[in-house]
Amino acid sequence: MSTHAKRERLLLADLLEAAGPEAPTLCEGWTARDLAAHVVVRERRPDAAGGLLVKALADRLERVQAEFADKPYEELIQLIRTGPPRFSPYALKQLDEAANAVEFYVHAEDVRRAQEDWSPRELDPVFADGLWTRLERTARVLGRKSPTGLVLRRPDGRTAVAHRGTPVVTVTGEPGELTMFLFGRQEHARVELDGDKEAIELLHGAKQLGL
Repeated sequence: MSTHAKRERLLLADLLEAAGPEAPTLCEGWTARDLAAHVVVRERRPDAAGGLLVKALADRLERVQAEFADKPYEELIQLIRTGPPRFSPYALKQLDEAANAVEFYVHAEDVRRAQEDWSPRELDPVFADGLWTRLERTARVLGRKSPTGLVLRRPDGRTAVAHRGTPVVTVTGEPGELTMFLFGRQEHARVELDGDKEAIELLHGAKQLGL
């Protein structure tokens, strides 16, 4: 059975291919080529991918990612489509789903929403619930540096606290939109914000959301 991670992987590859290597993305300073290189390095070069979390390895990550970005764009797209090699932990279906469903969703939207004519995707309910479950588990990590108190709210009223503090801003939207917001794509998320006006402006401009 196809997983959400596999579906989002293939969609991301298709979007990158259609956009072309020089297309903009929501990742500041990255073209589609840079984003493709990031995805490939993350799951094929664990010796360098550690730089995503460990500052001491950041220079190595930058060098390796630049090397991959120099590869033919079509090769990068194919590496994304075919997925991780068999020796990679991401080759395990359960780990792939846990680690990549959200990752690939966000990056697919990074490509889509950098275009002027984008519109929100209608996610299937199972995937939407999966994104919400992940938000419930990780909200406080992703929102730990929020400059305001931060509460996420689904249209059905379910909430998750991303950051305790005052003043509080409540962000309401569908799980996919809340995911984009909490991963630092505030300006490109279709959400409603409720709270003190100055706090909302502060949150909208915050660079600290996400990992």
